[in-house]
Amino acid sequence: MRSGNHARKAGRRARRPLPVLAGAGAVSVSAVVLGLSLIDAPVSQGRGPLAGASAGAFPETPADAWSAAGPPATAARVPWEGGPAYYGRFAAPAAAGWTNPSFFPVGVWFESVITQADVDKDRAAGINTYVELTETSDMALVRKNGMSALTNVPLPGYGKETVGWLLDDEVDMWAKAGDAQWTGNHPGEGPLCAPEDRGCGFTVLRTRKERIPKDDGRMHYANYGKGVMMWERDADAAAFVNRFTDVVSSDVYWYTSASVCLDGQNFLSLPVSRCRRAANYGAVIDRQRELDVLDGRRQPIYGFVEVGWPAENDTRAIQPHQVTGAVMSSLIHEARGIIYFNHNFGGPCHSQHVLREECGRKVRPAVAEVNRRIGRLAPVLNTQSYAHRFGPGLDTMLKHHRGSYYVFAMAGANTAPGKRTFTLPRGMRAARAEVLFENRTIPVDQAGRFTDSFAAEYSHHIYRITP
Repeated sequence: MRSGNHARKAGRRARRPLPVLAGAGAVSVSAVVLGLSLIDAPVSQGRGPLAGASAGAFPETPADAWSAAGPPATAARVPWEGGPAYYGRFAAPAAAGWTNPSFFPVGVWFESVITQADVDKDRAAGINTYVELTETSDMALVRKNGMSALTNVPLPGYGKETVGWLLDDEVDMWAKAGDAQWTGNHPGEGPLCAPEDRGCGFTVLRTRKERIPKDDGRMHYANYGKGVMMWERDADAAAFVNRFTDVVSSDVYWYTSASVCLDGQNFLSLPVSRCRRAANYGAVIDRQRELDVLDGRRQPIYGFVEVGWPAENDTRAIQPHQVTGAVMSSLIHEARGIIYFNHNFGGPCHSQHVLREECGRKVRPAVAEVNRRIGRLAPVLNTQSYAHRFGPGLDTMLKHHRGSYYVFAMAGANTAPGKRTFTLPRGMRAARAEVLFENRTIPVDQAGRFTDSFAAEYSHHIYRITP
């Protein structure tokens, strides 16, 4: 197994003195992503000015405009990159079925596929995409089973299963922003940049793009980390997000990282009491979207969630209910895919195949179930969302598909668990809201209101409402 990406995900986090977030002339989005208004706003998604409307500014619509036929043409939409149609501009993912509204990318990080049993275990857990594979992996086996892959280099026997190229991982952290010369090394292999006191992250990504096959119809993807989320000036963070990729993600392991709460406090003014929460995974998506829009070109942004005990210096493992909460928060904040970090470098049970092995026995059922729900709701998730404020203390996403409305909901990030009252769009008449996957319904009153409870910060519900 190649050690480079594993080492970079192992949590060793070699650190320099961290920079001020927003330098002169930078677009100051960082400080509010986690600390202030963006994750507290009850708008459906896309919190902040980039959502297309500010607080209280959504257009009023005729009282009878919201119906089973669909929202009115004047209803505010959440800006997006196009959903599944986005992949149609790339021959490889299009040929692999990524333009199908029933497909939603659910990936696992850096696996190996050697036997049919490997694939069977992954498919049973709801995985459909490998984000990096070992050089020993059998690409014909991946292809035969209809799985997709994004890999760092062309692997032996690769073909139509390879839909994209992974440029690099957490380069914003280990190489940092800058155009200095890259030595070709990764962490643990020697000096990284020349001179060593300058960043070379942009050079790394340019070099990687030059080395992968050209114009072959495959997407370019990179994963970032705390550099984009916290450490870099906004202008440099935006450069990472916008200059090199067609698909992007960032990993911040809020539930497990030993250092993340201190970083969140220092760089985002995030109180320690609000650190280990599912809502922060959605805020990672928000941060990237705020940066992504700055060049006028939108791309899919994927959520990254750990499933074990990622780093050797961490002191805890993520719990099953926290995994599902983190995934749901990412989806509510418009993640277009989910990637699971599948390695334990810390804790009592080390593994590079957590979801296949005994180390994942506790968390695997929760992962499989939330992935089953994603698969079932993929045609809904793959539609453009509508902006609507359901009420205070709520974090929600509103969809319409085939005559029904779908509301994905959690308690607001800066609020305590408990009861919440939802108010439907004016004119949307319904007798009840079906709570999917919970075998219950909730009555809707004549004013278009219903109430439900959220027992914990990670609690979530999905409602189907048919007028």
